[in-house]
Amino acid sequence: MRLYVHHRTEYRFSEPQARLVQLLRLTPGSHIGQNVVDWRIDVDCNARLRGGRDGYGNETTMLYVDGPIESISIAVDGSVLTEDKAGMVRGAAETLPPLLYMQSTPLTAADAAIADFAQDIAARGRDPLDRMHRLMGALHERLRFDAGRRDPGRTAIATFGEGRGVRQDAAHVFIAAARAIGLPARYVSGHVYRDDGGALQEAAHGWAEAHLPDYGWIGFDAAHDHCPDARYIRVAIGLDYRDAAPLSGSRLGGGAEELDVGVRIGLSQSQAQG
Repeated sequence: MRLYVHHRTEYRFSEPQARLVQLLRLTPGSHIGQNVVDWRIDVDCNARLRGGRDGYGNETTMLYVDGPIESISIAVDGSVLTEDKAGMVRGAAETLPPLLYMQSTPLTAADAAIADFAQDIAARGRDPLDRMHRLMGALHERLRFDAGRRDPGRTAIATFGEGRGVRQDAAHVFIAAARAIGLPARYVSGHVYRDDGGALQEAAHGWAEAHLPDYGWIGFDAAHDHCPDARYIRVAIGLDYRDAAPLSGSRLGGGAEELDVGVRIGLSQSQAQG
């Protein structure tokens, strides 16, 4: 598939800001099954952009803006060729060993309830791959999607206890459970094309990857109950959402801020007409 992406982020401040520094993880990398055709980041003010790569291997852009700043809009446009690889990740930048992704974080810590849930699934699974598919399906059934509960600081323990959350919450529970049974797991941020006509989305997507013997890294999307396919664009990875968030940073100035995000994912015109 050839997918196009338009990702817009707007900040509005109640008081002018003296300085804004943002770390952008908005640029996907090319690997087997994903080839970036074109990609650009535009800012509606005088900003300095510096490309780089973080410790996880993600492509990054540092953004610096000097004030006074009352608002800023960051727009990303690009197109990517994708293939269905059944969730398997091959040829991506890997700077860290899989064992590092056994490390727990406050967002992905497992309590006794998550550990027991994971152990029960492990006992019924034939092998690690089967266990991860069972885990994905079980979480899809257990967790209710709740768009109104978007909270970057929400933990896997809270999500599992209440039985509801957003996509990133489901990914955090999957990661916590996978690590509880001895499998390295990590968070992935990216985009997904919805073939139900819902091209406009309120945020980027998020899912998990587990490292399995004989296979390597494989993606699992508990929110949708399937492995990533040609509809997915993989952008950034980390131990949890905070490591892979599309934007993070700081501002120098008082007052409050408003954030508005819009993501549009679609097919190229030739595919849409075909």
